[in-house]
Amino acid sequence: MGIVTGLVVYAIVWFMSLFLTLPFFVRTQGDEGEAARGTSQSAPASSFNLRRNLLINTAIATLIWAAIAGIILSGRVSIEDINLFALFGMGDSTY
Repeated sequence: MGIVTGLVVYAIVWFMSLFLTLPFFVRTQGDEGEAARGTSQSAPASSFNLRRNLLINTAIATLIWAAIAGIILSGRVSIEDINLFALFGMGDSTY
């Protein structure tokens, strides 16, 4: 895995984990008991700390990326293992 591939995989993992971790630690206006006029009760309150969520997301994404990079670099999984065309007999297995 090259540097650019590693960065792309990290960016994909980071954004996917962002969408998973973004709802954590959010206090809604309904939880706070004071909703601003014209907003929904489920809108985030002013105490929403995006920086904390991004730091937690970065730590989680780094761990997930390290596991993926370790599997790729160890050679345990190769392109032949995930070649569905050859596995189901729909083509040759050469690249």
